[in-house]
Amino acid sequence: MPGTTEMMVILLIAVLLFGANKIPKLARSTGEAMGEFQKGREEVEQELEEMRDGGASEGSDAVDTTEATETTKETET
Repeated sequence: MPGTTEMMVILLIAVLLFGANKIPKLARSTGEAMGEFQKGREEVEQELEEMRDGGASEGSDAVDTTEATETTKETET
C-alpha cells in the first residue's frame, strides 16, 4: 500500500492531468464500472453454482430449452 506521501503525489498528478472539476466525474464513473463488474461476476458465479448443483436432474431441462430455442429460431426465419 502506498504511504501518505505517495498518495499526495498521485493526487497532485491526477489534478494536473485531469483538472479539479473532472476528478469527481472520473471517480463516479470508476465506481459505477466496478459495480457493474461485480454484478457480472456474481451472476457468472451463481450460474456456475447452479450448473454444478443441478447435475443430471437439470440435464433433460437443458435439452428441452435447446429444442425450444431451435424451434423458435425456425419459426422466426
